[in-house]
Amino acid sequence: MPITPFHFGPGALLHAVAPKHVSFLAFCAANVLMDVESLYNLVHQRDPVHAFFHTYVGATLVIAAVVLLFLGLRAFASRVWLPDLFRWRALGARQVAVGAALGAYSHVVLDSIMHGDIQPLSPFASGNALLGAIPLGTLHWACLGLGAVGCAVVAVTRFVAGGDHAS
Repeated sequence: MPITPFHFGPGALLHAVAPKHVSFLAFCAANVLMDVESLYNLVHQRDPVHAFFHTYVGATLVIAAVVLLFLGLRAFASRVWLPDLFRWRALGARQVAVGAALGAYSHVVLDSIMHGDIQPLSPFASGNALLGAIPLGTLHWACLGLGAVGCAVVAVTRFVAGGDHAS
């Protein structure tokens, strides 16, 4: 299923432990942007479903797109009012870049483990050495567990320390 929330679990934990360095919003945006390709391929019954953007080369372009989109929206928001949902205007370009990079590259890794149509090192090498490295159920539970721990860390930080977690 494209745009799966399982990918967000690791991002929640990464943001929770380094909120000033990792944008969870950018992490999620990179994941969703990557899966637009898969959704398109599914709708149009094209193979492979996980194609160019599910390679490290394609993921790198997704990272650049997320950062450029963020910078463009921030410049646009300086001239025209845009809602500041999730406090995105307070994010720095580096924080967005790190979040997008972690999101895009972890997406390739996670999908490489579970989808046989991915060739993550294309165009430099064919094949997928990670396929089946972890049982699918274990992978899903690990992603859910990481997300739960991340949410708990954010909740405790905000409650106990009054911490400020940017998105």
